Amino acid sequence: MYRFWLIFAQTATVVLAIFFVISTLRPDLLPWRPRGDVVTIQEAAPLPEPGRPDSYARAAEIAMPSVVNIFTSKEVNEPAHPLMEDPMFRKFFGEQFESRPRRASSLGSGVIVSANGYILTNHHVIEAADEVEVALVDGRKAKASVIGSDPETDLAVLKTTLKDLPAITFGQSQQVKIGDVVLAVGNPFGVGQSVTMGIVGALSRNHVGINTFEDFIQTDAAINPGNSGGALTDTSGNLIGINTAIYSRTGGSLGIGFAIPVHTAKQIMEQIIQSGSVTRGWLGVSMQDLTQELAESFGLEGATGSLVAGVMKDGPADKGGIKPGDLLVAVQGKHVKNTSETLNRVAALVPDETATITVIRNKKEISVPVKVGVRPKQR
Repeated sequence: MYRFWLIFAQTATVVLAIFFVISTLRPDLLPWRPRGDVVTIQEAAPLPEPGRPDSYARAAEIAMPSVVNIFTSKEVNEPAHPLMEDPMFRKFFGEQFESRPRRASSLGSGVIVSANGYILTNHHVIEAADEVEVALVDGRKAKASVIGSDPETDLAVLKTTLKDLPAITFGQSQQVKIGDVVLAVGNPFGVGQSVTMGIVGALSRNHVGINTFEDFIQTDAAINPGNSGGALTDTSGNLIGINTAIYSRTGGSLGIGFAIPVHTAKQIMEQIIQSGSVTRGWLGVSMQDLTQELAESFGLEGATGSLVAGVMKDGPADKGGIKPGDLLVAVQGKHVKNTSETLNRVAALVPDETATITVIRNKKEISVPVKVGVRPKQR
């Protein structure tokens, strides 16, 4: 009996060993299949440079290190309690309910424009701030000083002591076309640096009511609070605009954002760095857009140009001979379409130099030489 059980145990061990070897090396020889089928998947090979045509990872990789988060703070006084208007209440509880200062903070974005520390952002991001701090993608943080700002274009220049900064490359914003793909880089809602994608929806947007001088690039790339001062780039990561504002009824992005073209920002930035402020040309006139009815009264086919509604006494235009009722159609030989374009052309003139202003008076086109003045600082 013992011999029989020994033979049985040895036989069972050999059979189990054979079964284990076959199930491991050649499971297809077994009469049963494992639960579920073996799925064969196909994996893509590593992509060659420059990567997928539908990806903007390279552009984001280039632009993101040049965009900083800006944190500002200022001291404000808490409003006094309404009961402080009661003399009796103020007598007994005045010290407790007097207004007290506190620190208010806000955030935005900025773009590094030079390796030695200059940063371009929006005026409204740093307006009235006592302290400004910038934070880079690589984790570095530093205080920044305000070199100067221009409320009329909503631009400002900061300077930090950090060295060897990753400056962004300026693109050709004057060559941007409607339908071009663009990327918006910034710090929306303070969640951290983010990149959104969209297209250019319109160019030379004005009459938006945001700034005095408006020539916006309109985009549907998602721009939200905190993105202000951030970069709008092309698909190569080159800077083409400074994100400034959104059209919104709720405070969030509705697909209409506005950016200041980089060719405009560059001119303002250079003046601020050189002198701390911006000097613009000025004629001393008030203007209004030409309507179709007014154009017909002037005997014109199209409603282009700016109607001079008023002339400041002893101003540059008054001394040059421009009169109310004149139709201003060109500045330095370049035709203007509307009041916004006229304002931008005049602002670009060099003060104290003589400019040729073309007007239509009594249905006749005449050229008026005007010595350009300096535009007064606006509140």
